[in-house]
Amino acid sequence: MNWLNSEAFTLFDQHIKWSDMIGNVIGLIALALGWRRSLWTWPAQFLSGLILFTAFATAHLSGSAGKQVVVMLVAAWGFWQWNRGRRQAQDGSVAVRFATWRERGALLAGAALGTLAVGGLFTAYPSLSWDPWPDAYIFVGTVVAMYAQARGMVEFWFAWLLVDLVGVPLNFANGFAFSGFVYVIYGALVLWGMRDWWLRSRDARPALEGAPA
Repeated sequence: MNWLNSEAFTLFDQHIKWSDMIGNVIGLIALALGWRRSLWTWPAQFLSGLILFTAFATAHLSGSAGKQVVVMLVAAWGFWQWNRGRRQAQDGSVAVRFATWRERGALLAGAALGTLAVGGLFTAYPSLSWDPWPDAYIFVGTVVAMYAQARGMVEFWFAWLLVDLVGVPLNFANGFAFSGFVYVIYGALVLWGMRDWWLRSRDARPALEGAPA
């Protein structure tokens, strides 16, 4: 498997690794499938996580590598959640919705506390990460986004945007240029996906009793 971590080509003086390129292309496919609410988004995310784990582990980016392990675990759980949600939806599709204010508060609190905890761990043990706080932010932000996606919450798109804001410069700084380029494309897909889920969540809201359908 050493070829995965070898150089594929050079683009704009940036050395592109096979693992970085393949893993992120599959990640893009997974995001597009998530936009279409396809169950295949989760197997694709699992495979992307597996490949990127090898890339980050060899670069000694423990936070990013550990994130991929969590990505694979959440992907398995998300597949189960969406399969169950699809059976519950009347039209056989995956049901999507906006989170309640209580759920939003829980997501924000979890993201903040998780980032503090993971960032503190990386700071205490510098060998775990070259960039402790950005790495912790991306690690926890990705987990929060995937959790919200598994629950069918429209807010998961907002979470991905916040991860992108840090992920782009971090990946360029650590030699994963292809990841940086892909995160830019992620941003465009996230905006389109957000609009689609937003409209679907509005269509899925039940009509008030006595109101015309």
